[in-house]
Amino acid sequence: MSRIAILWDDRITGSHFGLDDTEAAAKTLGLTLQSVPMRSPEALEAATAVRGRADALNIFTMSSLFSYRRRLPELAMKHRLPTVVGTRDFVEAGCLASYGTDYPDLFRRAVTFVDKILKGAKPADLPTEQPSKFEQALTSRPPRPLA
Repeated sequence: MSRIAILWDDRITGSHFGLDDTEAAAKTLGLTLQSVPMRSPEALEAATAVRGRADALNIFTMSSLFSYRRRLPELAMKHRLPTVVGTRDFVEAGCLASYGTDYPDLFRRAVTFVDKILKGAKPADLPTEQPSKFEQALTSRPPRPLA
């Protein structure tokens, strides 16, 4: 049975919902999840030192972890832990792969809402939209190991 470590920031309420959904999907697939909450930069090493207990690492994409997008792949490499994330930025920094929202498309869609508001629409009357375009990225080069 494969074991996947999930790195997330438990201070962010929405991430709890993502973790619940991920646990449900993992159970269906017969995977074991290891929750690894990260609360501070000092926790980076401990958070990625799960190789003996996990076969891979999934980093939940959230703004609080974005500033570590270069350090996390280095640590994952040090622990020989293949890492999947939700945005291309982490792959460009050295993670193995990503699959997630196409943010440039999402930002272009936001312009239509700004246009409607500037033309007099009430923001509360505008519908909420889910992302409809996604992207995947695979690393083209292995990350540099830590010195």
